[in-house]
Amino acid sequence: MSTHPFRSASCSSLARLVAVAALMLFIVAARTQAQPALNEIRLAFIGPANGEAWAGAQQGLVEANAQGKFLGLNFSLFHFDDHRDVEPGMFAAIIVDVSALRAVKIAESLGDTAVINATAEDDELRDGCMANLLHTIPSLAMRDDAIQQWQRKSPQSTAGARAWHQTFRKYAAAQLNKRYTERTQQPMSDAAWAGWAAVRVVSDTAARQQSAEPTALLEALKGDLAFDGQKGMDLSFRDTGQLRQPLLLVEDGRIVGEAPVRGIVDPGNLDSLGLATCLK
Repeated sequence: MSTHPFRSASCSSLARLVAVAALMLFIVAARTQAQPALNEIRLAFIGPANGEAWAGAQQGLVEANAQGKFLGLNFSLFHFDDHRDVEPGMFAAIIVDVSALRAVKIAESLGDTAVINATAEDDELRDGCMANLLHTIPSLAMRDDAIQQWQRKSPQSTAGARAWHQTFRKYAAAQLNKRYTERTQQPMSDAAWAGWAAVRVVSDTAARQQSAEPTALLEALKGDLAFDGQKGMDLSFRDTGQLRQPLLLVEDGRIVGEAPVRGIVDPGNLDSLGLATCLK
């Protein structure tokens, strides 16, 4: 029985179309499996939206997402003026630029979510050892210890202790200063660094843990942490909530030394600055 040539050609064309469509579906499916959907990790910020800590947190967000796109993670930062507008459990962590009293109230209201203080230097906040209150900004006691160490080495110096400085260049600090200044047209300050560090320590930990569940993230932050704050040492949180970190000694607008001060204490002993552990 003979086959009609037109019908044969049509069937052949249809078969090719079906085969091409099947191949395209296979390719799309393969690409989808190779590139998993982005997981959004939400952070909240409470404090002024025109402050240095907010600007630093924004810089941290840009860098977190630049890294996160390779890991299928997308970080977002939501601004709030009032902590009562922050729904518990909705954010991986909360960054605050508020007074010491407000920081305590916020931490109390948010239970097992990490609240990261980027500006309040009060020693009492660290003495309180609240389980979910962490601090990226150095305490006043840390600054005092750094100055005392430096004055034992350089008695005539009037240097002050800083968390950061716009002229710091070692350990990729120059690149961080450049990125921040290009984006904000401002030099990076202590509060800006602390805001940046708050976002980056959360994003790095979430990426490593592959989880942004608030309670698990808090435990990871308080655990075996090794955060690169562009200061030349792995940084971690004490049980007081304070981030261990070297400080810069600055005199007349220039960096003259670093603390812990070599020759006075072990330069790797970050616990020589401030309250080392909870007293309770």
